[in-house]
Amino acid sequence: MSTTANQTPSIEELSFKEAQDELEQIVRTLESGTLELEESLTLYERGVALLRSLKTRLETAEQKIEVLMGELEGETE
Repeated sequence: MSTTANQTPSIEELSFKEAQDELEQIVRTLESGTLELEESLTLYERGVALLRSLKTRLETAEQKIEVLMGELEGETE
């Protein structure tokens, strides 16, 4: 995985699965302890941004499910 911004797609361009896979790869790479400090910091920052995006996407999905469930419950009453 490259850590240069020019070669890394923006987080918004990634699907949920792609973002999740990239975050898992970042964690494995950081845990390996093979990177220089600067590279580790760059990857850590990307990981935090990915995690923030994934959390937001999950919250949005949960809200949509709650709305749909509320509509479904309204139809059965």
